[in-house]
Amino acid sequence: MGVIIPTAGAMATDLAIAADFFPRDEMVSLEGVAGTPPAAIVRSRDGRILGYAFSTRDVAGSVGYSGRPLDITAAVTPDGIIVGARIVAHEEPILVIGIPREALAAYVANFRGFDVKAVAGLKPMGTAARGPQAVAGASVTSAVMRDAILRSARAVFRSRVVPGESGGSPRLSRESLRRSSWPALVAESAVRRLLITRGEAARLLATRDDEPDKTFIELWLALATPSAIGESLLGQRAYESELAKIGADDDLILIAANGLYSFRGTEWRRSGAFDRIELVQGNKTVRLRASDHERIDVLHAAGAPEFREIALFRISRSTGFDSTASFRLDLSLAHNTTSPARLTPAIVSIEYRVPDAYLIQPATPAPAVRHESATETSLAETSQVQAPLWQDIWWLRRYEVVMLALMLGGLGVILIFQRWVTSQVGIYRRIRVGYLLLTFVFLGLIANAQLSVVNVITFVHALLSGFRWELFLLDPLVFLLWSFVAVSMLFWGRGVFCGWLCPFGALQELLNELSRRIGLKQIEIPFGLHERLWMVKYVNFLAILALSLHSIMTAFAATEIEPFKTAITLKFVRDWPFVIYAVTLLIVGLFIERFFCRYFCPLGAALAIPARMRMFEWLKRYRECGAECQVCARTCTVQAIHPLGQINPNECIYCLQCQTNYLDSAVCFHIKKRIERRHPRALAVVIPAPAIPVKGDADGH
Repeated sequence: MGVIIPTAGAMATDLAIAADFFPRDEMVSLEGVAGTPPAAIVRSRDGRILGYAFSTRDVAGSVGYSGRPLDITAAVTPDGIIVGARIVAHEEPILVIGIPREALAAYVANFRGFDVKAVAGLKPMGTAARGPQAVAGASVTSAVMRDAILRSARAVFRSRVVPGESGGSPRLSRESLRRSSWPALVAESAVRRLLITRGEAARLLATRDDEPDKTFIELWLALATPSAIGESLLGQRAYESELAKIGADDDLILIAANGLYSFRGTEWRRSGAFDRIELVQGNKTVRLRASDHERIDVLHAAGAPEFREIALFRISRSTGFDSTASFRLDLSLAHNTTSPARLTPAIVSIEYRVPDAYLIQPATPAPAVRHESATETSLAETSQVQAPLWQDIWWLRRYEVVMLALMLGGLGVILIFQRWVTSQVGIYRRIRVGYLLLTFVFLGLIANAQLSVVNVITFVHALLSGFRWELFLLDPLVFLLWSFVAVSMLFWGRGVFCGWLCPFGALQELLNELSRRIGLKQIEIPFGLHERLWMVKYVNFLAILALSLHSIMTAFAATEIEPFKTAITLKFVRDWPFVIYAVTLLIVGLFIERFFCRYFCPLGAALAIPARMRMFEWLKRYRECGAECQVCARTCTVQAIHPLGQINPNECIYCLQCQTNYLDSAVCFHIKKRIERRHPRALAVVIPAPAIPVKGDADGH
């Protein structure tokens, strides 16, 4: 490694590891951190600039999913190539439990060699790949780290190097890390409007119209290349996806419209070119092609209206188009007729020039002279950039969000109308098994939405260190699940999640159901011992919580008592000790239903404590329950019913089995007594005292 010469500030020392990213035969010096955004120049022995080293925390104010600082040191060359990246500090236990640190380190290191000027998606030189894939089981953490590297590298590169700059011409500000609302964009003329009424169109086309005041077309035009415009309109993920398809000096043009007339028409589907619109700049005309076109469904800018059609066009610099100069969009108006011979076109135009706020003038002082506010400025800008990340994640996972919303809505119906559901024994069993299968397959295997005590600890520490909603919104399914669980605890207690929405709990119950069907004899724990084993899970939770107050990383290492990460998130692709532990719990669960849930689950304990505040008692009991009849106690999935008949809400998983017994005249002792009093002979004939099914035995007796 070369010689490190930190010449200014504490941050220069923090960036010293950047020397490892450069050739070992170079004698590297690291100059002081300066400029906006802050970065240090890395020089070779002969004084050449090898690159610019930076901290994502200083440049972009990067914060992890846990709400704690995330810092990655990286360096980018004057050619826009990332030469290295390394995690300096992070506390991301929320999604990284069970994931080796080496996996995250390797993920970040794989950004070496990626060209930030070619694409926002970090496409490597000479290939169409989109960059390192997310770490399995930590997709949100991966997205946060990727965004931190991407944003910081591009901001530093754009601020120090001007690709293709010639003379003293202004250049486009592509890295202004801020978002604007639709009214703000309109007010500064970043978005321009053209309104043509039906009367005006009729005059231009030499026709008549009976409704002249109605809109013929309302057309909007924007240069979407600058980040502050493009991200505001498209959203972060869509914007970066489009940048991945264009070169460093190419541009994006957005056109949106309402009204009777379509600016796209239909001819482009056949010819491959748009015949109604074209860009004109000086003596150059740029035809818009279908291959450079992207249909957009909705604009993300706050306050943006709905549009009938929105299109984004990629404009290559090879066309001669200069986004810093004035241009216009010509729209050809024509009669809506199927006969080309009857078309009488007329041309209307929108003049456009990108506002000066999005241009960097050549007279702008060098960024190195602004030391004092560099970090404050980058952090202020990031406060506007970080927030949209969760919105884009929700949009990318919109189908999963809709599916989960339907699941939760269905469960709400089951819980609210539980008396009808449980009165139909056959229907109840099908609903129960079907929902558990859906929970395991969709929530567990497909969506990886397994809640954990990790979430509880993270939430507690977020309250202690400064709560930020956007950090919890980064994982939409987990957020929706916790929201539903919070509401359900007030109405029904903690059992709704444990009994219906926990993928690992569903897996245990389904496997136990299968074991009964093949005749495995169940082990019944004496209630006295069972009652004393309950406290183990509460001890587990309190121990993890206490550890977190000393060291949160130690606490999250202790949460490995949960097999969720191994069995659900990582699908048993893990080191053998974790796999053996999870498999052992599942095997024991074949003989003792929900063994882990009953005695060891710290999440169940964490939910049971606040759930005592529930507002209603939905589960019905008779006076005979426990005194004269033990059916419900013996058939309870988790032995949550005391031999004297009362239900322990801290242990109940709300499976509703006791409620089917409560309404079943063939099982419930109280109902049979009532029938016997009213119709003693009918009872002897119709209900010949059937055997009571007991879940403790394999054959039901």
